[in-house]
Amino acid sequence: MNSSGLFSAVRLVAQLKLEASVERIKVSQAASELQQYCLQNAGKDALLVGVPGGSNPFREPRSCAVL
Repeated sequence: MNSSGLFSAVRLVAQLKLEASVERIKVSQAASELQQYCLQNAGKDALLVGVPGGSNPFREPRSCAVL
């Protein structure tokens, strides 16, 4: 095995050790926590409550028409 192959293998082993040490939780617990977080922060979500007209940087610019 050449040195680049050895380096790749060492990096892979280090990555696998890191992934193996990550604490796991059940999907049902993660889903419940995510749902609770979403419900707690729904009032702050601009996609749900909208953006106030005066502070919306994406609103259509007002044009001035002189007749």
